[in-house]
This record gives sequence, structure tokens and C-alpha cells, in this order.
Amino acid sequence: MSTVEQAAGTGSSWAARAPRLLFVVAVLATGAGLVIHLRHADEPVDLVAAVLAACYLGWLAVEIPVTFRTSGAAPRESATLLLYAAARIATVSAAVLGPLPWDAWSPLLLVPAAVFAGGVVLRQVAIRTLGRFYSHHVTRQTDHQVVTWGVYRFIRHPAYAGMLSAHIGFVGFFLNPLSLALLIVLAAAITFRIRTEERMLMNIPGYRDYAADHARLVPGLW
Repeated sequence: MSTVEQAAGTGSSWAARAPRLLFVVAVLATGAGLVIHLRHADEPVDLVAAVLAACYLGWLAVEIPVTFRTSGAAPRESATLLLYAAARIATVSAAVLGPLPWDAWSPLLLVPAAVFAGGVVLRQVAIRTLGRFYSHHVTRQTDHQVVTWGVYRFIRHPAYAGMLSAHIGFVGFFLNPLSLALLIVLAAAITFRIRTEERMLMNIPGYRDYAADHARLVPGLW
């Protein structure tokens, strides 16, 4: 095996392991936040914060099959995945580990919680609609095809839309300056990843026509 082949193999191996390592970091950080808020669960705000942290852990658990799934196709690139995953973990950690800004419970706090839940549901529906074509990596399978049904009838990237919506809701509840700043970084990372991913998708027959009639994340906006 040549030096170039060895380097490529090493890069692919790292790209495959990175999401799993970052998954462990996300579980530890969110779990720590859950414990912190459970210690003050006699306060309604902290109790709901603990519930949201537990729900986030549940979300991570639901995505274990795709996080740890190996694909037959080699990743086209891994830089955007690492940036996106790191921004996600940093955003959640800053939110759940930071102090709550609310002194007392208010029914209005159910709004960001509902946005979080809706985003998670949208993402799971999108992942299941794509089925075996979904991957955390930017890859193209030999029989790759354009999916235009289900939630993909409305936007091109509902999984990313769900990811962003869920974190807007999550940060909206645990609101603090650092988590808000990192949410902006996460949004930028998602945008960068979408543009990178679409450079590959445009080579799939039918995708260019599909993209011409469907927004990426928000109909009528982008």
C-alpha cells in the first residue's frame, strides 16, 4: 500500500470514528447538566430543565443506529461533519451547564420546549423518510436517488431544519449569552455543511431540478 493510500485510509478511519467520540462527549455533557438540574428539582424551572436534558439524551439514544452505522461508501469529506458536531456539542453544553435565567416558572417557557420537541420530531421523520440513504457523512451510494416525498416535498433538508429548530428551542429555554453565541456558530456550521453536501448532490440525476423548486430550509427564504 502506498503512502497516499495509507493516509487516505487513516483519514477515512478517523472520519468514521469521530461521530462516535463526539457522541460520547455529548452524552457526558448533557448527563452532567441533567444531574445539576435534578439537584434543584424542587424548583419547577429546574425540574423542566432536567426533563429537557433527559429528552436530549433520549434524542441522542434514538440516533445511535445512524451515528454508529457504517456505510459502504467512503465519506467524501469529514471537515464539515467535525465542525458541525463540535458546534452542536458546544451549544448544548453551554446551555445545559449554564445558569438558568428564569427566577420563576412561567407557562411561556413551554414555547421553546415545544419548539425543541417539534424540531426533534421533524428530524426523525426526515431521517426515516431517507432510510438507508441517510448518513451523518457526506457520501453517495451507487444507487443513490433523489427523495422527493414525505417532508421532502416541502424543503430539501428537513433533517437539518429539524436539527436547527430543536437547538433554537433548547437554547431558548436555557438562554444565556454563551449558548446564544454558539447557536449562531451552529447555524453557520449547518449552512456550510449544506452547501458542501449539495455540491455532491447536484451530481445525482434529478437533484438539480428538485433543488430549483424547493428551498433548503425555509420556504420562500432559503
